[in-house]
Amino acid sequence: MSQIPFDPERGKDYSLTGDQARRAEEAGLVSAVWYQCPVPRKRMKELMRRSDGRAIRDTAIWLGAMILSGWGGYVFWGSAACVPFFLVYGLLYGTAANSRWHETGHGTAFKTRWMNDVVYQLACFMVMYEPQIWRWSHARHHTDTIIVGRDPEIVEPRPPRLNMIVLKLLSLPHVYNIFKSLFLHATGQMTEEEKVFVPEAEFPKVYRTARIWLALHAAVIALTLYLHSWLPMMYVLLPTMYGGWLSYVFGLTQHVGLAEDELDHRKNCRTIYMNPVLRFLYSDMNYHLEHHMFPMVPYHALARLHEEIKDDCPPPYKSIAEAYREIIPTLLKQRKDPTYYVKRPIREPVSQAVAAAESGPVERETSEPRQSAFS
Repeated sequence: MSQIPFDPERGKDYSLTGDQARRAEEAGLVSAVWYQCPVPRKRMKELMRRSDGRAIRDTAIWLGAMILSGWGGYVFWGSAACVPFFLVYGLLYGTAANSRWHETGHGTAFKTRWMNDVVYQLACFMVMYEPQIWRWSHARHHTDTIIVGRDPEIVEPRPPRLNMIVLKLLSLPHVYNIFKSLFLHATGQMTEEEKVFVPEAEFPKVYRTARIWLALHAAVIALTLYLHSWLPMMYVLLPTMYGGWLSYVFGLTQHVGLAEDELDHRKNCRTIYMNPVLRFLYSDMNYHLEHHMFPMVPYHALARLHEEIKDDCPPPYKSIAEAYREIIPTLLKQRKDPTYYVKRPIREPVSQAVAAAESGPVERETSEPRQSAFS
């Protein structure tokens, strides 16, 4: 594996169909072997064990809190008293749902497959992530994490655009792009980039989902117009925007400002300590380095995995605030120097052969995600 030199004249092409994709493959960065911290095989099997109990409990709390806050917003609609209820509803809808689609998309949240599939479809609709597109997009993200020209989920390309970051806090670019995508897919078309990572056999499912989603959103808008009230849209569509800001705050902490084109998640992922409320909203994805290194470990076991490997990893950030004290200056520096990034302190890795001998084979996410009965 070799680093791809930065060309100041051309910069980097973050598209999946450009020259950077070819260069990544030539550099040995595509579907490569990643470093994994050694974990005893027996312990890893324990950490990877799935169960329904924890996910059922967390899902019940999540949906129950949404119902209660949504009811409060309805009761107090028309007065300032509805605001705190809709703020809570929005966070549960636009932020908590984001981590739910992610975990159920991995198939690790529940042990029972249909439970993962149902919550995945529901959460995808809430945050407006087309389920078939994002199932395959996210598999590519794990296979080629922050490999420029390969990873379709790089949050902030370099140099970053600060005006877009502000707009993304309100999910405005996302909502615009998703409706543009839905209309395209509803007509039976795919973009060239989507064709790179979505199998052709999935295309009809993408088209069908787009048509259903457009019909559902049209019904909500029609009801809003009929009632001459914004209330219906306060429950569907708008909470994706007014409640998704925290999800974006979380998302920036995952990889932004760290190394690109590296095959060691210790160099391109952050683990951040968070309080129980934020961990619930985020489904423990604050242990992001652990999740990327061992993506088949359920979210509720990531804290225990962290204890197993933390001595072989960079020190975790003590809070979101501490992470942003690093991220914000880095973004500002990258506007002038796109080659700048934060170099995390890590020990020199033992060879992958030694790590494998100590840990045993560990299942990893690949570019072939497990199929959903609902996809």
